[in-house]
Amino acid sequence: MDLREYTRQYCIKDNRLAALSFLGTFAVYFAALALAIWFSDYWFILLPAGVMFAIAAVRLYVLQHDCGHHSLFETRQQNEIAGHILSPFTFAPFEVMKQNHNLHHAGIGNLDHRESGEVHTMTVKEWYAAKARTRLWYRLYRNPFILVPVGALFTYFVRYRWPKNTLRFGVAGVLMHNAVIVCGLIALYTIAGWTGLVVWLAFSLLGGMLGVFLVYLQHNFEDTYWDRRPDLDPQIAALQGSSALDFGWAFDLAVACITLHDMHHFNARIPSYRLRACHYGLPPEYAPRRIKFPEAVAALNLKLWDEDKMRLVPFPSL
Repeated sequence: MDLREYTRQYCIKDNRLAALSFLGTFAVYFAALALAIWFSDYWFILLPAGVMFAIAAVRLYVLQHDCGHHSLFETRQQNEIAGHILSPFTFAPFEVMKQNHNLHHAGIGNLDHRESGEVHTMTVKEWYAAKARTRLWYRLYRNPFILVPVGALFTYFVRYRWPKNTLRFGVAGVLMHNAVIVCGLIALYTIAGWTGLVVWLAFSLLGGMLGVFLVYLQHNFEDTYWDRRPDLDPQIAALQGSSALDFGWAFDLAVACITLHDMHHFNARIPSYRLRACHYGLPPEYAPRRIKFPEAVAALNLKLWDEDKMRLVPFPSL
């Protein structure tokens, strides 16, 4: 079977499905936030509403990511407009993040261009050659109790105010993006006061933590793929170097199938609303190994790429 040809049948974009995904996610986002703020004194309403808001925020981020690939709506212009509309809610400046993500796709699995990845990974050889302070920094950086919460706080609320390559891809857009966010927070404070801001911040951080966890799992699992040119195989890097998470149909729906990252990297033109059908429609001999939740949590213990064993491994014993 020609896998490239197989995936093409799932690249058909449908504005009706795109609009349902786009508008439906926004409806859940605003309704959940309003419910959490309105009933902030009642934890049994606040918590589920806040969690729903956090998941909707992640889904908006995934839809913006689709717009960056021009794979959500039918035309390029529609995707660009939708991407900019989503931008203040995802805290990610659309144009710069789109260009950075395209660089990530171009460098997938390339050990010589790890700067294009979201989570930095050292090799075992680099670890042994590193100085003590570099090892300490990397240990702290890869500690899940730092990587997930602190990483989410830093990435979405600090780093994305001026992302890497901003000078290259669009200063004006980033400044405008930040100004819109400030205006939005002022509006939220005007409507809901400090309660509104605290509820929004707390559950936005929760959404950011879920986002960091999923981003980590996309390329950090035991039998992922890294190599150096000329041996690097782009097809293997896309399929084996990107994860397929099996957390259930409902979770896939909640996060717009960003869990099926293997098919996305193999063909980024597949809309999120067709990824699940594409992934699970593969013949058994092509079906990838899917990572369930216990293995996903265990993957947080994998820290270094072993070039000899060709797998991700934990830190060496002291």
